[in-house]
Amino acid sequence: MNEIWTRAQTGLEGGWEVIVLGGPAIWAIVALSVITLALILWKTWRLALLGAWSGGRRTRRAVAHWIAGREAEALALIDGRRSCRAQLVQAAMRSRRDPGLDDAAAQSETERVARELLARAKAGLRPLELIATIAPLLGLLGTVLGMIAAFQALQEAGSRADPAALAGGIWEALLTTAAGMAVAIPASMALTWFESVADRLRHEMEDAATRIFLRPVASAELVARAA
Repeated sequence: MNEIWTRAQTGLEGGWEVIVLGGPAIWAIVALSVITLALILWKTWRLALLGAWSGGRRTRRAVAHWIAGREAEALALIDGRRSCRAQLVQAAMRSRRDPGLDDAAAQSETERVARELLARAKAGLRPLELIATIAPLLGLLGTVLGMIAAFQALQEAGSRADPAALAGGIWEALLTTAAGMAVAIPASMALTWFESVADRLRHEMEDAATRIFLRPVASAELVARAA
């Protein structure tokens, strides 16, 4: 236990030393790393609430009921569900059953709901994209500034310049580049993953809505009986 604590303490001290040596740029990169972690956790939680990984079995069953003509059962099956698939399917079914809406108006209403749900699924992706872009640039900026300072010190030292001191200044400057890449890589990976999840949801929602609109709606008399 003492050995684990000692290693952890040594790691924290080393990390603090890296932050101090990196200068202002490293502080900005550290702030970006905290924001990146918070965004990834928040986005994962939001997608879970939207049912991104629920499988959508209940929604598919509701669509099957609708295609079979059991409209009331289809709506009852997804009533109160919070997943984006269920919300879109419910909106499409209610729009089709609304006697005041023709097919074009029902499709427009369904598209409006779909855009809103997809906007929720894609919320938070722009900040991740920005972080993946600027983190390496901040690291490069810190490296350039560090190199300038190192060569200024070398010029001031003149013939008394110490190559070891120059090498130390260079590796300290390169720390910011490594830190920027360490933040940008997971941010880029998370961004790609979240985009693939949002694209899959969009495809499944489009497929469900298309299947609902392909089936002719029941007559007013049958709808009244089903209700």
